[in-house]
Amino acid sequence: MGKEIKQLVVDYLKEMEKSGEEFLYFDRHDDVQSIDIGDKLKQLEHECKKCRKCVLHRTRKNIVFGKGNDRAIIMLIGEAPGFKEDEAGEPFVGNAGQLLTKMLRAIDLTREEVYIANILKCRPPKNRDPKPEEVDACKVYLEKQIELIAPQIILALGRHSLRLLTGYEGSLANIRGNVLYYEGIKVIPTYHPAALIYHQEWKKGSWEDLKFLRRLYTQIHPVK
Repeated sequence: MGKEIKQLVVDYLKEMEKSGEEFLYFDRHDDVQSIDIGDKLKQLEHECKKCRKCVLHRTRKNIVFGKGNDRAIIMLIGEAPGFKEDEAGEPFVGNAGQLLTKMLRAIDLTREEVYIANILKCRPPKNRDPKPEEVDACKVYLEKQIELIAPQIILALGRHSLRLLTGYEGSLANIRGNVLYYEGIKVIPTYHPAALIYHQEWKKGSWEDLKFLRRLYTQIHPVK
């Protein structure tokens, strides 16, 4: 059943309730919540497309808002779009994105089960690091995404993501294997997939982080 039909049914039942009718609902709250979250994310994306808060809007081809399950238990947060992402308007579709897909498959997850976003929604020229003023201008969109999706676990991909979410300023290598928190949500630090392409020696540590992620996920969502 499409979202439009579901919403019509929900609206009809609400009107009937006002007249005194009583109903037995199956997953009613989940349906309403899913429609509401999806609509709010679309509205937020529309606002993001109009954003002129920093200089990056001048050089972007597309904003890269985010993609995935809007009721995901796991949210992956990276740094910023690259060339391929700017072209496609989707996160992690280049070489790093292909590696990320394989990483998820290795722990029996798909991109459709998680939600993927970045700190910045516009590509920095030549894929340079985000500037503090750009992060400050853009973080409101990510914060709202997290609020709407309400994940129970965040996989922080790289030091920039970890710093924004937790305030941690130290070495990523020194904090891996620990659980940090953002607004009560578990945050797992790990290497950015792009870094793994150039630093093969980090892959072993990344694999340990992924297995840790899977264990936490299984505790929340046991395999039937």
